[in-house]
Amino acid sequence: MKFDSILAEINGFGKFQIALVLIQILSRITLPCHFLLNNFMAAVPSHHCNIDALDTGAVFGNLTLDQKLAVGIPAERDGTPSSCQMFSEPQYEYLLGSNSSKGSFTVQCQNGWVYDKSTFKSTLATEWDLVCSRKGMNKATATIFFIGVMVGAPVFGFLSDRFGRRPLLLVSYLASLIFAVLSAFSTSYVMFVILRFFTGMSLAGISIMAIVLNVEWFSIEHRTFSGVIISLDWTIGNWILVGTAYFVNEWRKLILAVTSPLILSIIAWRWLPESARWLVAKGKTDAAHHYIMKCAKMNNRSKCMATITPATLLECAETEHGAKKYTFVDLFRTPNIRKLAIYSGMLWFGVAFTYYGITLNITGFGLNPYLTQFIFASIEMPMKIGVYYFLEKVGRKHGQMGSMLLTGLCLFINIFVPKDKWTVRTVVAVLGKSMSEASFTIMYLYTTELYPTVVRQNGLGYTSFLARLGVSISPLIVLLEDLWHLLPAATYCAVAVGTGLVASLLPETLNTRLPEFIEDIEKPRRQSPRKEIQ
Repeated sequence: MKFDSILAEINGFGKFQIALVLIQILSRITLPCHFLLNNFMAAVPSHHCNIDALDTGAVFGNLTLDQKLAVGIPAERDGTPSSCQMFSEPQYEYLLGSNSSKGSFTVQCQNGWVYDKSTFKSTLATEWDLVCSRKGMNKATATIFFIGVMVGAPVFGFLSDRFGRRPLLLVSYLASLIFAVLSAFSTSYVMFVILRFFTGMSLAGISIMAIVLNVEWFSIEHRTFSGVIISLDWTIGNWILVGTAYFVNEWRKLILAVTSPLILSIIAWRWLPESARWLVAKGKTDAAHHYIMKCAKMNNRSKCMATITPATLLECAETEHGAKKYTFVDLFRTPNIRKLAIYSGMLWFGVAFTYYGITLNITGFGLNPYLTQFIFASIEMPMKIGVYYFLEKVGRKHGQMGSMLLTGLCLFINIFVPKDKWTVRTVVAVLGKSMSEASFTIMYLYTTELYPTVVRQNGLGYTSFLARLGVSISPLIVLLEDLWHLLPAATYCAVAVGTGLVASLLPETLNTRLPEFIEDIEKPRRQSPRKEIQ
């Protein structure tokens, strides 16, 4: 008897599974809050040099603010004051309408900057003057955070496959809370980026373990629902981030606010079950029987437990496999899983590379950051609902292929749309982002179904590592516009199309049993029609 058959007996979609999803929401809504936090925490408000040092006489002191800016700061081409330059001496001739630059010597800001605080009261940029020659340090905070996520993904993947999903989730909750809170009290830039690295590393555990735990408790016919419903946590967290950032416009308090749901997650952890599928695969049948009994009781299927005993579960698991300790090396030992690891790794890199390339480079809305972020979050909801029905009818493989190829098509179209047609460019870009978001949603569910239980977290950790590598590289592609202004868009387009073609090399997993051991994918997968399951 396979575990999926046991799960069908005790109802693979009942109160137990609903409770599991609700408990997981508390932690997962913090993921977009931190992953997208730099949009607000590291925002760079309008700024100009502090020109108080030019106030050396009565004439300058009697000028209005606009007049002081006119004589103290050179203007850009659009007429706005320069952000990084100032005059070495007041240029009073500009008050008379003179455009002569004779004798106008500009220098870098000498006494710091003055920031517009109408939108953001404080950000990383205003806290440590991360502007002008130091603006790279401001952008580096996001890169360092995602490097932490990249490192944390394989670490938590390995440890959760070795010690279980439940205990490592608690470790992830506690570590994320501690490092995030400490980062809010950073006294220097170096201290902050180090703590953000460890925050990203800790949050990686929540990112990859929560979805695996959910999928492993859902029956075959409801796995699509579980994969899509948990992805809605990202949309909900996105909305929460926008609302919180709107009312909390100080970066230290904002970090504390978006991290606070983890306190509830730690409290609710006591009701979080371990993966019975993982316990069975490891030969821990008594513990697996305990959680299966809890599931049957909550789902009103206690009568079915008469035929499900630890001895039955022992037959379900090949104990010699369960006793074996699996590592990342096992992802490349045998032919089929080696191909799976290579193709899925390329898939995750390409999807993440394209998604963040689009997200970080969509322009043309002309809206404030809060409304823009809200629109992008709202677009995700109907798209993900559509993805659910598509996956149920067509499958994962074609869904992954189609979403990435359509993403590439949107990027290709925008290459030829003139920049002054900002409405058309924005609509096409938003469609591309929606397709890219769809590919991200499918990718998590698809990969979870592809890997065997004994190395599922290792596989997800490995692929997540490559995804974060793609995230780290993606923003740097914009620098290629110095070589050719269309090269960044062409690069994102090529990667999207290539990723879609790679997805065609992976097997379909719709209505198939989850593989338990590596040997299960070294032979053709058995289709499990719903009628047979029911």
